[in-house]
Amino acid sequence: GRGAGEARGAMEAAAKGGYVLANLAEVVERVLGFLPTKALLRAACVCRLWRECARRTLRTRQRIAWVSALEPGPAENHALVRALARELEKVHVLPQTVLYIADAETFSGHEECHEQKKARKRNSKETALALEKLLPKRCQVLGLVTPGIVVTPMGSSSNQPQEIEEGEAGFALLFPKIDGVKIHTFHFSKDVKNRVFDESKFAEAGLKNNPDLRVVLLFGYNSWKTGATRFLHQIVNPLNEKSIILAGGQVESFTSLTSENNHAQPGDACGVVGLAFSGPQIQSATVLLDQDVADERTAEAAMQRLKAANIPEHNTIGFMFACVGRGYRHYKTKRNMEADAFRKFFPNVPLFGFFGHGEIGCDRIVTGNFVLRECNDIKDDLLHGYTTVMTLIHLGSTK
Repeated sequence: GRGAGEARGAMEAAAKGGYVLANLAEVVERVLGFLPTKALLRAACVCRLWRECARRTLRTRQRIAWVSALEPGPAENHALVRALARELEKVHVLPQTVLYIADAETFSGHEECHEQKKARKRNSKETALALEKLLPKRCQVLGLVTPGIVVTPMGSSSNQPQEIEEGEAGFALLFPKIDGVKIHTFHFSKDVKNRVFDESKFAEAGLKNNPDLRVVLLFGYNSWKTGATRFLHQIVNPLNEKSIILAGGQVESFTSLTSENNHAQPGDACGVVGLAFSGPQIQSATVLLDQDVADERTAEAAMQRLKAANIPEHNTIGFMFACVGRGYRHYKTKRNMEADAFRKFFPNVPLFGFFGHGEIGCDRIVTGNFVLRECNDIKDDLLHGYTTVMTLIHLGSTK
């Protein structure tokens, strides 16, 4: 009867479809191209052809992705943990390096009283472990905790960046493997025994004799400790070369640093963690907004200087490292002033960063070694207070 014929037709169609999906790479690749990474990796287990296609598809995904957490959630875990668990199912990149930053207050729990100091410390460790567990095993992770957060809500790189000075917030920047770009984490902690920093550690960390080094993001922790500022100078001064962009600031603490050669230090040490970006195609520029920048006009003039660097805007991320003393208190009740000024001049560059306890940076452009406004020859002018550092990093043109 008719039913049998239809069934046979359907089976033949399915068999044809099955044949195509088992043998025609172009079709398979087209189909797999729609899948988020996690689903793609599951599909790669089906057969050899699918595995090859999945590999090729993943290699083409070189755009940065990010997850932002702006809504406080239920008390048991940080908003960033929940957002990451949810969004990693949907992202189209395989993260190789992740930088996450969360607000100190809610990341570490609220217990301030003396007996609960231990509980509070354990709490931030648990949160950090929960975040690391969600990420791929071989991924390098740098996690920081800071008094406030600057974040672009996910979905589009032209979303309005938010300065969040209090309340629960965080973000995770997911860097895939990018052709021609190497990103690595590093950590130097102050050795109680030696007053002099052993500079051979720079070479080990890829920060010396590396002609492709373009940008170093540096974050000092436990900066209130005696000798911390001096130690920071010992790290910053040798890196203060015209061909390298340095930017960053002093954070509350670092909670994650996973990579073969980085081991957590005793909690009372002070030191520096960071990310180094190497690769001939990287371009970068940075400007410093000092304390005289206190209204819309002067903030926009600084963005104009950054714009004049002519850094390509596609495949570029912005970083903002501001002093806790700035933000809306500094701009007399006007909120989000600096992030808004950035968005006005860079409509499609996502902006990330924090409010911290001190800033690292100056005015500088690295595209074939052109320097925007010479930093004074006094090497000390990379460390500041009460300023904002705005930085662009362009990771080359994506295909």
